[in-house]
Amino acid sequence: MTAQPFPFSAIVGQDEMKQAMVLTAIDPSIGGVLVFGDRGTGKSTAVRALAALLPQINVVAGCPINSERLEDCPDWAEIGSSRIVKRATPVVDLPLGVTEDRVVGALDIERALTRGEKAFEPGLLARANRGYLYIDEVNLLEDHIVDLLLDVAQSGENVVEREGLSIRHTARFVLVGSGNPEEGELRPQLLDRFGLSVEVTSPTDIEERIEVVRRRDQYETETAKFMKRWRAADTRLRKQIVRAGDVLAKLETPREVLRDCAALCVALGSDGLRGELTLLKAARALAAFEGEARVQRTHLTRVAPSSLRHRLRRDPLDEAGSTTRIHRVMEEVFG
Repeated sequence: MTAQPFPFSAIVGQDEMKQAMVLTAIDPSIGGVLVFGDRGTGKSTAVRALAALLPQINVVAGCPINSERLEDCPDWAEIGSSRIVKRATPVVDLPLGVTEDRVVGALDIERALTRGEKAFEPGLLARANRGYLYIDEVNLLEDHIVDLLLDVAQSGENVVEREGLSIRHTARFVLVGSGNPEEGELRPQLLDRFGLSVEVTSPTDIEERIEVVRRRDQYETETAKFMKRWRAADTRLRKQIVRAGDVLAKLETPREVLRDCAALCVALGSDGLRGELTLLKAARALAAFEGEARVQRTHLTRVAPSSLRHRLRRDPLDEAGSTTRIHRVMEEVFG
């Protein structure tokens, strides 16, 4: 099996999922992506492909939290060199059944036994800093791990106090979760932490299914040739993402767009203001990605389903799905 991730540009279909992941790459503050749907629809492939697509990051050699500057490395890391190296954007898997110590870090038992010293062994949150934390079957995650992730996602910092240790370090990452809704629902507290939510299904078009199988087969059997064929497309996309991130702060956001955000969320009855903020950030990222100088209503309408579908209250009298409700309300509000 090849160690090279599948090219992001070569993924067939699943346009909303790919758009959501690109938008979080442009603006990580959007808050991550939740992908619910059938197995074998490219969920894990897409997140690994996106991370491989992004430019390498500068990291202090040996820093366990991937800091860009020596002064940002925690004291407990005992970094002896300020040498900067380039590394791929980290993608860290958080497996089901993982222990809390494995997630947050714990006492380095080997060092304690051999040297009699109390030292910290960093966990998955340290490795995921400045990258992606990927959780497959996120709806099956144990409640205490969910609570832990909620705290860290909100604060951007991991704090560990146990066995005489008092440790804290930066833990900022893009949270990507995937799962099958038939296997259980996600807790509302964690659901709301994801900026964007995407529903994926297996393609029903015969030609599209053939193309998926053909590309996957070529990737596995003619890896070098296949990667070379898609390298130019991935390079163009990488430059587009970087350029969008650079111009994001300069983008003009008209007051009418802010009014549209508020009007849509009020009409949908979404709780709190996180919906508006996410909708606005996603629309800005999309406008920047497409090289626009200002955000427009069309950008809002294209990201509204992924920004809001997981924030709607259930209406027992309305059998339509959340996506259908959003499109219907957009027609009513915007005409």
